[in-house]
Amino acid sequence: MTPMTIMRGLLAGGALCVAFSLPAAAQVQSTQTEAHGTPTHEVTVQRGEIVAVEGNDVVIKMEDGTLRHFANVPESTTVTVDGKQLNVHQIKPGMKIEKQTITTTTPKMVTTVETVTGTVWHVSPPNSVVLTLENGKNQSFKIPKGQKFMVDGQETDAWGLKKGMKVAATKIVEEPITVAEHEQQVTGSMPPPPPPPPADAPILVAVAAPPPPVASAPPAELPKTGSVLPLIGFLGCISFLSSIGMAAIRKGL
Repeated sequence: MTPMTIMRGLLAGGALCVAFSLPAAAQVQSTQTEAHGTPTHEVTVQRGEIVAVEGNDVVIKMEDGTLRHFANVPESTTVTVDGKQLNVHQIKPGMKIEKQTITTTTPKMVTTVETVTGTVWHVSPPNSVVLTLENGKNQSFKIPKGQKFMVDGQETDAWGLKKGMKVAATKIVEEPITVAEHEQQVTGSMPPPPPPPPADAPILVAVAAPPPPVASAPPAELPKTGSVLPLIGFLGCISFLSSIGMAAIRKGL
């Protein structure tokens, strides 16, 4: 089995590979590398209208007609309106809100390589082997099922390992992970102004009301001392004189 074949076995099983006839070296060393895949982008948009704002609580009516209550909105959360950043205390009912979320997902392959060198202290074929490291401590390693090894140019399995052999062991583990990043943008617009009145609508003009008419003064009353008796006496005198005149005329005839 060639060294390339051994490496392929490591990549497939992520297990322990032991190569013999190598000098003993240092302790376990670990290195990690990342391979990035092609990122994907997903954009989601949510729209609604602010219907109530009280303190840091906001109620928004979404496009589907549902009401969503956002409690304790932090003041660091802002809405871009006409190029200005408005916080929760500056937004008003009637404003249109649009929230755009961009999710970037990047696949990664994390490869961890652990390398150890030491001397075979004990072997339990076909499952494990104990190596004595450079610092004098013993450490156990699992051997994958069916793993083959090269010993002095001869292919062998775990049963061919003997105490005192100088070995180098390498463990390679590949772990696929996905990294997601979220970017949010919140924009808004002021409520539209009220529409102007139609052109044919009547125009009301204020006219000052005329002053109320001045009531005429009532006629002056006669003094309480006035009486009709003098008038009656005067008429009586005229009647008496008239009777005397008529009597004189009759005697003359």
